[in-house]
Amino acid sequence: MAQWNLLYDLYERRVRSEIAHGSIPRHVGVILDGNRRWARSIGTTASHGHRAGAGKIAEFLEWAEEVGVEIVTLWMLSTDNLERDQHEIDELFDIIGQAVRALAAQRRWKIGVVGDLSLLSEDLADELRSAQDATKDMDGLSVNIAVGYGGRHEIADAVRSLLRDAAAKGRTLEEVADSLTDEDITNHLYTKGQPDPDLVIRTSGEQRLSGFMIWQSVHTELYFCEAYWPDFRRVDFLRALRSYAQRERRMGR
Repeated sequence: MAQWNLLYDLYERRVRSEIAHGSIPRHVGVILDGNRRWARSIGTTASHGHRAGAGKIAEFLEWAEEVGVEIVTLWMLSTDNLERDQHEIDELFDIIGQAVRALAAQRRWKIGVVGDLSLLSEDLADELRSAQDATKDMDGLSVNIAVGYGGRHEIADAVRSLLRDAAAKGRTLEEVADSLTDEDITNHLYTKGQPDPDLVIRTSGEQRLSGFMIWQSVHTELYFCEAYWPDFRRVDFLRALRSYAQRERRMGR
């Protein structure tokens, strides 16, 4: 075991050295996938898997902070996930609430909410608002908690918000349609004011975005990792950064 740990440490240092002079993504999105399959693989409950996944979050944020990432968006619960068994949803709400409360209590990261709080329980929505308010003056890493989030839902919300703003200003639908730009939609997204993600990491081996930040990810680099989220290690993160640093980002040009 000691020899294995030594070899692992040496390998991790090598990977880290390979990204030392590379480009570090400013904004990293993470699809925290595989909690339930991880739980099944060790013969335990889905709830145990979700708690193990929640316990990985602070560790990941420390890794991101160490290398200079400025913004992390964590997709913890999608709008599709809300169709699961109600007992599991209730447990998920409780686990997410506890995790967010623990993050806010560290007084280390600026927490933001990305998603439709009206889809959540009142207790969880209040927990998220409290964490956001309690950390709004933090100067460290910005952490977006994506809960009750779906990319199509976000765009629909953005359009509704844009139309309400236009109506409040007395503008007609024709006026809005004639002047509508991409930037108008961007300015009404949950992530308004933030740069688009440079890198999105998805764990568990699935190779799709499943609607994660579909407006913002037009030029995003994607990295798919085989490890389930509870098993995700620092070296897996460093490999993702190494892959990102090795790519030529043309931005469609």
